[in-house]
Amino acid sequence: MGKRTDTVLLLTVLSLVIIAILQGSSFDKIKGIGQSLTNVANAIAYMGNNEKTITSNPLKYQSSPTQQPYSDTNQASFKNIALPSTSSASQTTTNLTTIFKQVENSVVQITSRTPNPNTQIIINGNPLQGQSTRLGSGFVYDKQGHIVTNNHVIDGANTADVTFVDGNTYTAKVIGKDTSGDIAVLQIIDNFSPENLVPLTIANSSSLQVGQQVIAIGNPFGLSDTMTTGIVSQMGRILPNPDTGFSIPEGIQTDAPINPGNSGGPLLNMQGQVIGINTAINSATGEFSGIGFAVPSNAVSKELPTLIKSGSFNHPWLGIAGGAITPEIAQSAGLPRNYKGVVVGSVQAGSPAEKAGLQGVSQNDFSNTRAVGDIITAIDGHSLKSIDDLINYIDLHKTIGDNVGLTVNRHGQIMNLNLMLQARPQSIGNTTQQQQLPILP
Repeated sequence: MGKRTDTVLLLTVLSLVIIAILQGSSFDKIKGIGQSLTNVANAIAYMGNNEKTITSNPLKYQSSPTQQPYSDTNQASFKNIALPSTSSASQTTTNLTTIFKQVENSVVQITSRTPNPNTQIIINGNPLQGQSTRLGSGFVYDKQGHIVTNNHVIDGANTADVTFVDGNTYTAKVIGKDTSGDIAVLQIIDNFSPENLVPLTIANSSSLQVGQQVIAIGNPFGLSDTMTTGIVSQMGRILPNPDTGFSIPEGIQTDAPINPGNSGGPLLNMQGQVIGINTAINSATGEFSGIGFAVPSNAVSKELPTLIKSGSFNHPWLGIAGGAITPEIAQSAGLPRNYKGVVVGSVQAGSPAEKAGLQGVSQNDFSNTRAVGDIITAIDGHSLKSIDDLINYIDLHKTIGDNVGLTVNRHGQIMNLNLMLQARPQSIGNTTQQQQLPILP
């Protein structure tokens, strides 16, 4: 009976192999057929040697240490294909947990209070004085008690309360701020133990890449010690600052959820290092809608030593308002449709741009037409594709007193202009042209 069973089993298996060969792909036929016959032989040999084990309990068979059944090998392969591995997800979760524990004692909640007079209530001829409270975030910069945050978190205040994750609150004095760059530094003035302060490492934000995972930690809506994650959505964003008329260069765009109260908190890489300060969101409701922005860590590293030493930071200034060249502007100026550069809209009085002879848009009163101004195509030999390139280059790579060379297209004539950058004013007065065009450094 056993031999008859073996014969039937052998014929059945060979029939299946022949059918599989006839129906299979013609690609690499010889190799496929040879492998199939080898597998069949192995399977038959295995079943012959382990007949009792297989027929008695087919789901719990024991394979020999030196010989694994072909069917078991295939089953394992299919499992690897069909079931996603959880090791990567587990590793990411472990990393996030580790990073959070690593940095949680370095992130603080900042509470500032500013005068807020009520003009509706007058006492003895003076408005009733009240206070406005702001909640934000910050992080430890060094063991001397310096705390970094956004300027708009403490704007108008001289002191603020700094609360750590352990619940301890200290009074800190505002010792330096950059309004246009939205960076501020505080100094803890209460008694504190330097050994308990854990400064965060500031990384190089220029090494970031789109798609890189990032972490935001802060106090959204006053919910302390909140961690969210996302990716770098884009780099080099220009963040307009309506309070000064200037722009923050090289902004980091992220989809890591940040909300009111996250301002001033760190944006971290997967090593727990600071790559930016969370500062703004793009939202019609005031709550997160998938687009957040951070001041780049390179700007923080550049400014903090000066802010701590002198209390302020002066940015280099070119002194123009301008915008990108649209295809319509390019064609009206007789240039190729996709001509690249920055068209000068207006030139500020007394600025380096004015001294160098840059010309903005001009108005022909007789014909009621406007002539395109100078078009800056390069700075120090670096081609400019947009106004963002000009802002980022001057603010991050130049200082006051540096000389720069501009390549300018003026009505079809290429010329080179040299100028020395000055310290820019605290703010720019609004004009009609300046409201229509972005303000450049």
